[in-house]
Formats: sequence, structure tokens, C-alpha cells
Amino acid sequence: MNENEKLYAIALTRLNYFNLAGLAELYRRLGSATAVVEHRQDIRAVLPNASPRLVEAMKTIDRHLRLAETELEYNARNGIETLCMADSRYPQRLKECDDAPLVLFYKGTANLNAPRVVCVVGTRRCTVYGQDLVRRLMQDLRSLCPELLVVSGLAYGVDINAHRCALQNGFPTVGILAHGLDDLYPPRHRPTADEMVKNGGLLTEFLTNTNADKLNFVRRNRIVAGISDACIVVESAAHGGGLITASIANSYGRDVFAFPGAVGAPYSEGCNHLIRDNKAALITSALDFVRAMNWEDELRCRQKGRLAVERQLFPDLSAEEQRIVATLQKHNDLQINMLSVQAGIPISHLTSLLFQLEMKGVIKMLAGGTYHLLG
Repeated sequence: MNENEKLYAIALTRLNYFNLAGLAELYRRLGSATAVVEHRQDIRAVLPNASPRLVEAMKTIDRHLRLAETELEYNARNGIETLCMADSRYPQRLKECDDAPLVLFYKGTANLNAPRVVCVVGTRRCTVYGQDLVRRLMQDLRSLCPELLVVSGLAYGVDINAHRCALQNGFPTVGILAHGLDDLYPPRHRPTADEMVKNGGLLTEFLTNTNADKLNFVRRNRIVAGISDACIVVESAAHGGGLITASIANSYGRDVFAFPGAVGAPYSEGCNHLIRDNKAALITSALDFVRAMNWEDELRCRQKGRLAVERQLFPDLSAEEQRIVATLQKHNDLQINMLSVQAGIPISHLTSLLFQLEMKGVIKMLAGGTYHLLG
């Protein structure tokens, strides 16, 4: 990416409080931040409905270029990527949104355009119930959909639990920040953030020396929603940031899901209301989510691949031995009488076949005469 393009994109972000959608529309019409700056004196010739504030702000872009140079120097020193809209590393899902930022700042290793991206959000006052939901969700997704990028906001409660459980289960996870990459809020999440940079990343639209103001968290939520295929709300009060993210996700045409909670439980009210108002689909497990997203095809292909590998691992098995292995793949840990029924092999003959499979290291007999398939 041309350094001048990055410089102009950063300078334009200094104007983004005036009209985010307007700037993004200018960029799309002209094709680059460089072209937008070149037309700074005749914006209405490109975008007739540009707001008066945006038109006036564009005339002062030159004074922001010096700040942009400082920002680029800081990024270069600290291993931060500057991602413009035309950059292939820029999140393409987010690029589709009308109010997408012209530039993002990223520090990490994850592919922001991963095949499957889900954001997990909710209350900052996550209960034990919510923590259990997040933990179980990530554990089950590990087997159902391992090629997954998990996104959240690195805040207290559901967010940080989502990041930590994602890391524990081997998922890359990206935190969307409400400030620049020269700081971290809340500070106590620094150890998790450092781990995320190695397996995931930190992403923001905000320049350095930007405070974590309340408005910035709301703006941050649109990136959480826009970068993702789907949004899962774990727990939420009747009002909260998770509901804002869910609303934005709905406006972007993303799939929204919510875990239900007990009637009257304060931190389940938001989820229950989303479900009641048909603004979120009810899920009770990772399997519900994967099925609703039609991601089961990925699981089936992976299972077929595993079976093919297993057949390659045991190329010298007889037809009857392969039948025993196939039976244990479907119904593992069977006692010999049940295995005989499932495989359709008489016990008198099955005994010798099982002994041969044990010698080949394919199966193992457990306590109680139960046979277990290895590998």
C-alpha cells in the first residue's frame, strides 16, 4: 500500500466525526483517500449531498497531515499495521457497511477475513450462568467449527470471557478497542491482550492519544458487528452495549443469536427481549448456532477427511476388521456382546478379531470388557 495513501487516509479520519458515511461514500466514488484529498476544494462536485460541515472540514485537511505523519511513524516503531480500505488485509465484511472507517490500525496475527467470523458480546456484569455459557460455547465450537475467528470488545464480563475461552480452545480472537493502540482499557486485561496479539489481535479505528470516551465505545460496536458473519449475545440487561451491537448487526444484515435466561433475571432481560421481538434467534448450544448458520457442511467434510485418514492409518485391515473399526467409530466403547450385534459378527469369531486389532494397536480393551478405538 502506498505510504501517501495511508497518510491521507489517516488525515481524513481526523474529520470522521463530521460524517462517517459521507467520507466512506466519497472514498468509494473516487477510489482512494489520495483522490479524496485531491478533490478537497470541490467535494460537492463528487458528492452533491455532502454536509456543509464536511465540506468545510475538507478544506482544512492540510493541517491534519502533520499529525498523520506522526501517527505513521508511531505505527512503524510499534509493529502496527495501517489498513486502508483498498488493502487486502482490511476486513472485507466491514468494508460493505456504509459507515466503515477509511482506515484501521491493527496489531496481531489473525486473518481479519477468515472464512468464519463470529462476535460474542454481552453484559459487563457477567454472571456464573453467562460464564458457563461462554465456556461451553467455545468448547463445543472447537469440534464443530474449528476454523473460526472470535471477535469481541475486550471489556469486562462477557467480552473478556469470550476472548479468554477462545484462546483456551485454540481460536484466534480479536479485540476491537475504543481508543488508540498506545493504551489499553481496562488496564487489567493487558495480559490477555498480549496473548491475543500472538494468536488473534487488537484492532481500532482510533488514533493514538484517543481517550476511551463513552461515545467511542458505541462507535466501536459497529466494527464488532460489521467485521462478523454473526453476533451472539450471551447475557444482557434491558439496556446495554451488547444490545447496541445486536441492533447494529441487524441493520447490517448479520445473523443475530441470543441465549435465553430465566424470566426476571436482570442480566437475561435483554436476551429474552431480543428473542421475544424476533431480533435474535434463540440458541441453547453451539450446535444450534452452527446449524442455523448452515456451517454443518464444514463439519461433514472434516469428518469425511478424518475417516479417510483413519483408513490410511490402517491399510492392512481385513474387511471384518474394518467393519469393527467402523462400528466403533459410530458407537465407541462397546462391550463385546453389543459390538457383536452392531457389527454383525458372532462372538466366537469376534474374540479372535479383537485380539488381532489389539496387537495392531487399533483398539484397546478397557475395564469391564469394553472396547475403545484408539487414535
